[in-house]
Amino acid sequence: MRYSISQRGESSSFPPGDAFLAGASAGGEVAIHLGTPIKIDATKAAILVELGTECLGVHTGEKAGEEGSNVLGFARYRNGRDAPSQLIELVRQPHTRPEAIAAAKVVFEAAGLVVVVCSDQAGRIIDRLVRPKYNAALRFLDEGLATAKDMDLTCRLGLGYPDGPIERVERGGLAYHHDVTAALFAVTGAAAYAPARRAVVARQRDGKE
Repeated sequence: MRYSISQRGESSSFPPGDAFLAGASAGGEVAIHLGTPIKIDATKAAILVELGTECLGVHTGEKAGEEGSNVLGFARYRNGRDAPSQLIELVRQPHTRPEAIAAAKVVFEAAGLVVVVCSDQAGRIIDRLVRPKYNAALRFLDEGLATAKDMDLTCRLGLGYPDGPIERVERGGLAYHHDVTAALFAVTGAAAYAPARRAVVARQRDGKE
């Protein structure tokens, strides 16, 4: 299935040189927006808008839980400054057309990406799961529970993780972690998403540089 891309600025999901960008064609059945306003077109199999921390409803509007069309959101997961992973979180609304979901999956899977479908919630799947863990590890570090090295080693050897929470969140960027958790906290009000002190400091320092 062919897809077209409308882009403004650099994409978090598809950085310069990504093969997915080169695969686009004019007039594709699926329209993909990377930083550009969506254009409603009922003739398209699907219209896909790249999301940051915002919900899809910011782009489509919402009405009493009845929203949904051929417009979907998506985000290719990446840990801040790390390279993008192969995972696409595809965001649907209550009445998103099933055929639009199918078309989006065809486009992404043909490019070798793995697609999971989720509802339109702040943080989607991964950030809702991992950000509280990173916050907890940062707070444990502040409280002197263990050194960063010992916490990371415990998670690698005891839990089989490829990396520990401190090294991972620092590699991705503490200021980036602050922005994601602050957005989640603003929507949910859950204390687990309140940015940890070290993330707040990193964001404040980043603003001065």
